[in-house]
Amino acid sequence: MKTIIVPIDFSEQAGNALKVAASLADKHNSEILVLHMLELNEAFISSTEGFYQEQTVFLLKLAEKRMNEFLDKPFLKGIKVTPVIKHFKVFGELNEVAEKHKADLVVMGSHGTDGLKEIFIGSNAEKVVRNSQVPVLIIKKEIKDFKISDFVFANDFEKENIPAFKKALDFAKKLNARMHLVYINTPGDNFLSTQDIYKKVSAFLHEAKSGMEVEIYNDYNVERGVLNFSEGVNADIIGIPTHGRKGLSHFFMGSIGEDIANHSNLPVITFKI
Repeated sequence: MKTIIVPIDFSEQAGNALKVAASLADKHNSEILVLHMLELNEAFISSTEGFYQEQTVFLLKLAEKRMNEFLDKPFLKGIKVTPVIKHFKVFGELNEVAEKHKADLVVMGSHGTDGLKEIFIGSNAEKVVRNSQVPVLIIKKEIKDFKISDFVFANDFEKENIPAFKKALDFAKKLNARMHLVYINTPGDNFLSTQDIYKKVSAFLHEAKSGMEVEIYNDYNVERGVLNFSEGVNADIIGIPTHGRKGLSHFFMGSIGEDIANHSNLPVITFKI
């Protein structure tokens, strides 16, 4: 894991993400790219009028000052940190930065839930998840020493999820974590017999060229199943596959994927299919 991107907005949540990234960087000798996106109108930037040019320079200088203050943290000592400021709040730019620097991971702060308010849905974190070509780790609270021993990866074992599964497997190997591969079986239209599940799982693992064992966990819905299973194995992190711009995997029909990201007390990492 050579390069980690941390998008920031100078919030407490961004600070929590930066602390996790620093913990990973320290363990893996990684570089951190701290990315801040200014919300400047293109016409504002390209204007030839002196006033707008002066305002643009002022805002850039202000962002640089806030960035320097934000990065003045003891836990970053000894870690290579490179600040990056982009003009527009266009989340496709993150992929350009990731590709240019061959980034391995994005670490993103998020509020998660606040009472009945679902802050993750429609938030910057969700936009990053939907656009990022590299895995996105979502952090919702301060974690002083980020360690991963047990990693749960849940999916519906459709063959389209194989690329995400391989990325998750690679992530587990890099962090020397035990990976728990789980299928959540639910009542209703999505219910499968044990025989049908094993047949589906076997075909998936054969195609993926993997000999991993798979747990079958029964629950009333997928979200509850993923969270309950993760709690039962004392997981440190939950992994889910995503379709990016097309929304989350069919396994997470409707908003289940977002619900897991919102309601989980654990960090959640997403892998692009």
